[in-house]
Amino acid sequence: MTGKMENELGKVVIDNEVIATYAGSVAVECFGIVGMAAVNMKDGLVKLLKRDYLTHGINVDVDENNKITIDFHVIVAYGVSIETVADNLIHTVKYKVEEFTGMQIKKVNILVEGVRVID
Repeated sequence: MTGKMENELGKVVIDNEVIATYAGSVAVECFGIVGMAAVNMKDGLVKLLKRDYLTHGINVDVDENNKITIDFHVIVAYGVSIETVADNLIHTVKYKVEEFTGMQIKKVNILVEGVRVID
């Protein structure tokens, strides 16, 4: 389902891909996030995605009440507190996506798929 807003002037429909792209760009700017991860379910392999393919590591779902749930598959930097990184990511994405879309975030799920040493 896509996000919808309606007022006396008309209707605005926001595609899930737009929300995923924005959320991905916000996420990679957060401390401790190396990038989004693509998981190959068949082989169980995790691959770091390039900046152009951020949306492949993000799933966006909009429910019937127009609330957004976002799942992030991320790779975190080695040596950082995963709890701190996740907390920062949740709060930053929640604030920025709500401001961007005008819709409410219901839930942000973070799936840590790997750890990478930053050079």
